[in-house]
Amino acid sequence: MKAAPSSFELRTVDELTIGDERSFRHVGLYADLKEVLRCARYPFRLLPEGSTARHDRALLLNLTFWGAAAGGDVLAGDGIEADVVAHAAWHHLAARAFLPPAGDPPSVDALVLGEAIASAFDIYLVGRLLGHAPRSTFLETQVPAMAQAAHAAGLDDGSFEALLQDVAADPDRAFADLRELLFDATMALIGCRGSEEAYAALVSFDAHRFSALLHRYEISNWVLYARAYGGGQAVEPRVQRVDVALRQQAAPLEWLGTHWVVAALTAAAPRDP
Repeated sequence: MKAAPSSFELRTVDELTIGDERSFRHVGLYADLKEVLRCARYPFRLLPEGSTARHDRALLLNLTFWGAAAGGDVLAGDGIEADVVAHAAWHHLAARAFLPPAGDPPSVDALVLGEAIASAFDIYLVGRLLGHAPRSTFLETQVPAMAQAAHAAGLDDGSFEALLQDVAADPDRAFADLRELLFDATMALIGCRGSEEAYAALVSFDAHRFSALLHRYEISNWVLYARAYGGGQAVEPRVQRVDVALRQQAAPLEWLGTHWVVAALTAAAPRDP
């Protein structure tokens, strides 16, 4: 019988080498998100050393088992990119905000909203870094991936360049719009019973300014994961209240910064005796 693989090693954010962090120096929220993980001693998991520690396996595990119940992000080594740090922090904060009763799985919409926030933050970072850190390795990977998705959806080079300019002009609005699209489209697909119904759901979002980027975000994985691991209650009042609050804000990231990030840091701060 083949021996079982070794257990993952755990690392906190302070024990990892963070790549491209200099590009994020002007993004104040990034430092706060990193501090959230540090205070929580959030566990990143390293694959066992040797031939099994492959980046393709780490990617597969992260794309397939991404809910809070699955644990921290899986890494192939002790290095991590700054954008992944931020992504992990948003997942941690969403899990903290929507923690279900002991033993219960998270609701479907809690899983989707957490992933929508974490993924939409990427486009905010793209907007912030385009004018300040054009040589960022994050941009070197994200922009071509966005372009590939946009071109596959029928967007030409000029239209994609104009889209990037709009994102750079107002990164906060870009986050807000993409967050809503990812949440609404995924929740619509989860409710579909077949491909024809799902196709009609997708077409209904064609007028959205980021519709050409929708397939960049692996939302088929979100649908399948939420269906498999989400609780029987598809819509939870706490999640709906946050979704509505974010839609009402001119700058929803500020709302999240106050109600999630600052709240988590305040709770973690040592109290005077």
